[in-house]
Amino acid sequence: LLVSKDLGKHLLEVEDLLQKHGLLEADISAQTERVQALNAAALKFSELEGYQPCDPQIICNRVNHVQTCLEELEELAAKRRKELEDSRQLWTFFQEMEEAEAWIREKEKILAAKSCGRDLSSVMTLTTKHKTMLGELGNRRALLHQTMKKGEKILAKKSFSSVGIQEKMREVCLRWKKLEEITGLHQQRLEDAMNFFQFSAETDDLVAWLQDMYRIVSSDDFGHDDYSSQALLRKHRAVVDEVEKHRGAVMSLRKQLALLAPDHRQGVDVQIRVVEVEQLYGEVAEVAVLRTQWLQDALAVYRMFSEVHACEVWVDEKEQWLEKMEVPEELDEVEVVQHRFESLDQEMNSVMGRILDVNQVVQQLVDGGHPSSDEVRSCQDHLNSRWNRVVELVENKKSQLSSVLKIQNFLLEC
Repeated sequence: LLVSKDLGKHLLEVEDLLQKHGLLEADISAQTERVQALNAAALKFSELEGYQPCDPQIICNRVNHVQTCLEELEELAAKRRKELEDSRQLWTFFQEMEEAEAWIREKEKILAAKSCGRDLSSVMTLTTKHKTMLGELGNRRALLHQTMKKGEKILAKKSFSSVGIQEKMREVCLRWKKLEEITGLHQQRLEDAMNFFQFSAETDDLVAWLQDMYRIVSSDDFGHDDYSSQALLRKHRAVVDEVEKHRGAVMSLRKQLALLAPDHRQGVDVQIRVVEVEQLYGEVAEVAVLRTQWLQDALAVYRMFSEVHACEVWVDEKEQWLEKMEVPEELDEVEVVQHRFESLDQEMNSVMGRILDVNQVVQQLVDGGHPSSDEVRSCQDHLNSRWNRVVELVENKKSQLSSVLKIQNFLLEC
């Protein structure tokens, strides 16, 4: 049993042989006590005086022989245990290497079947799972390192053929290296997909924002009076500032696109999307400029209408006064009226300046092709005609006053 060359063909068989060898060692231990007791009893016969049933030398030789056989048996048992333990160490090494190979094959299949996601959410989920697998990879790397050290110790003992051990270590190392390469490539693909979907999401957000801005800047609400137009113009200027702030984001789209992986940046859809964003931004910026001009024109019109209204109120008042006024015949009363006309001349000079400003604004609006040019021109003509009417009335009244003064002066001279 002890000189058997059967060291097992796998770990379970070695464990079974070690268990049987343990029983054999226990039996040898039990027999050792018995042999020592028998040898002690036999040696007593070699020490008898007088009658000796056997030659003492024969007894001593027999005892020594048995002791030597027992020691040889114990040496064989120790040697057998060492061989079996070495065998267990060997098969443990092979089993751990096989487990490592099985784990590598499993991860290779998982990595081969994994996609890179269809949108940002799925890519983020896959990235989280990949990070978990990287942690498993680190743990398995440490275990494999320990197993490799065991293989190096077995090779150092030179108890078994080194060919199979070295071949297995080389094979597993190559597969592990390949797995790490595949893992790195998959991680890179996930990062590329993440960058692409983030770029797409940011582009979609930018498009949605630009569409909202286009609806705002293309509004046909220009206010209904001076106050509302001013409020709209202030809001629009804030919108224009926001549009200008996003110019950098739109202009950087091509740079961001160039940083994407070739498979992603060379896609026709993504390139068309970038062009669409640039065109949409250009339209928004252009319409924003037009709306600024439209609001300014509307504000100018409402201010002009307000100024016209103020002038017409003055004209109405003076027109009614002039039409109702009777030129007095008494000299004292004539002088009072004459003083009133002197004050009126000052007011007319002031109003005349305002009417000239209105005419200038109207001309600018008409020259600029304002959509309300006809209405503005009509308002201008009406104001000018009213003003001319007042001027005509003033001139008539002044002429009448002048005639009365000449008569009064003639009478005084007479």
